[in-house]
Amino acid sequence: MSALRRVIRDGSTALILAGLLGVAGMARAASDKKAAPAPAPAPAKAPAAKPATSAARPAGTAGGAAQRPGTSGPSANRPSANGPSANRPNPTASPSANRPAATAPRPGVQGQAPQGLRQGGQGMQGARPGGVNGGHPSAIRGGGPAPRGSNERALPSGSAVRTRPNGRVSDVHDAKRGMDIHHGLNGGRRVSVEHADHSRTVFQRGRPGYVQRPYSFRGHDFARRTYFYHGRAYSHFYHGYGYRGLYLNVYAPGFYYGPGFYGWAYNPWAAPIAFGWGWGGSPWYGYYGGYFAPYPVYPGASYWLTDYMISQDLQAAYAAHQEAGEVDGVPDVPGGPPEMTADVKQQIADEVRNQLALENQEAQQNAQQQDINPGSSGIDRMLNDGHPHVFVVGTALDVVDASQTECTLSDGDALALRTPPPPDATAVDLVVLASKGGQECQKQATVSVSLEDLQEMQNHMRETIDAGLQELQAKQGKGGVPPAPSSAQVTPALYASIAPPQDPSVATEIQQEGQQGDQAEQEVTTEASQGSGTPIGALQAAPTAPATVTLGQSQSDVEGILGQPTSKAMLGPKVIYNYNGMKVIFKDGKVADVQ
Repeated sequence: MSALRRVIRDGSTALILAGLLGVAGMARAASDKKAAPAPAPAPAKAPAAKPATSAARPAGTAGGAAQRPGTSGPSANRPSANGPSANRPNPTASPSANRPAATAPRPGVQGQAPQGLRQGGQGMQGARPGGVNGGHPSAIRGGGPAPRGSNERALPSGSAVRTRPNGRVSDVHDAKRGMDIHHGLNGGRRVSVEHADHSRTVFQRGRPGYVQRPYSFRGHDFARRTYFYHGRAYSHFYHGYGYRGLYLNVYAPGFYYGPGFYGWAYNPWAAPIAFGWGWGGSPWYGYYGGYFAPYPVYPGASYWLTDYMISQDLQAAYAAHQEAGEVDGVPDVPGGPPEMTADVKQQIADEVRNQLALENQEAQQNAQQQDINPGSSGIDRMLNDGHPHVFVVGTALDVVDASQTECTLSDGDALALRTPPPPDATAVDLVVLASKGGQECQKQATVSVSLEDLQEMQNHMRETIDAGLQELQAKQGKGGVPPAPSSAQVTPALYASIAPPQDPSVATEIQQEGQQGDQAEQEVTTEASQGSGTPIGALQAAPTAPATVTLGQSQSDVEGILGQPTSKAMLGPKVIYNYNGMKVIFKDGKVADVQ
């Protein structure tokens, strides 16, 4: 502790984060816009930085490496205070030779063939050159290489079915509806449809669904996703662009803070703090006690944000298991030291700082009324800067490992990018740093993740960091959290001001999507069975987990699980939903009994 305090004391002078990144950001923006705007001045309140003893260390390290929780020695991934970091976004670098223009045609929109099956997250892509899949093409149009032992069938209607070695259906593509359905190894189910107006609706059992509406800002593609989960609707914004023949959606914050606040979050605090999370009695915390433990103290916001992000992911994973009826009170992993080691958490904390630096750069571009390059904000830069990066899984995802065996990843698992993919690859090989056992991919396994799914992982990290920054802004100066600069006020993003309004019918549309998925799956699997002569029993879909209604759920929760009731009885504070012989009784808007 004394060493840690000495390092923090010596490093109290903060990085001139805004000045360094602002000038670089202006240079990149000038290159992108083929103009030469004046560079942004350094923020007036940014503290001066001492000359660092090494360009490989952030300002504030004295003589040697900064002491961090559970680690020793300098981090290879930590940005430098005196020059472009190995991992800090470098807006002066030339664009990737493989990056298509931001106006590249969207797959399935401007004459290109639509994608076929979608797996786990955003989609199974075409043949993946190199990597663990060896470039083996899929038999399904637009699909990625199938796991070993699986079977794929393209149907005369243009639809397709993929089955696992046990005969259970893993993926269905319904060409008539433009719909893709995936049954996860962990029992989850995802239904996604691309509409004629380029909007998208996604239903996920036990997880947030969303409706995505596209719009244009200054000639660039943007989209607003309205999510709905447990009776609550919320939105995020995304910047769409073409990359390696795909169409990616890159997270675009709805607002930005001032440079002083990002500096406060990026740099070490004046002294480490203890923080009480209040998780002690939470079921998820006991369930994942063998996987994750929070830091005892926090030298800076990046460590706090790391624990915030992982805890949010594990809570989401626990809730999804609970709604699927899979939580039995037995932890996923045995007792002992947490599976997510201090070294892995340090790598995540370093990546958090990289993302904070990136967002500060974007904030200054937004303040200068400049367009933000989605390639620099997304995985394009991360795959081409020549440095390792860490990703945290934000939702259940099925992948294949080096032996082409299918395994699953879940919220809170950590993956590392060691080497960039080949220039024409549409999937990336990642090393599993931390997972939870069972059907999950083994630690140190190399797995292949599509570029779309990888982009969604980075989106998830940035979204969760932004949510954590809001929490820190609210808690600053309280509970041991040091006070933040006055520049914590927010400025709306330019593209957010003209976005279409939040979708008012999102809950109904998502629910209908799930119901239509049932019908589509039945039709396509029946066609596959009849056309091939294979008994229908061999093409049964993965069994659907029973709908689970629990005490305390809201009326919206129950409607999302069971659909609309056949009738309702409104008796003041008591409401009764009737479902074909079953009654769900609410008191004060919460489930009180089921009969």
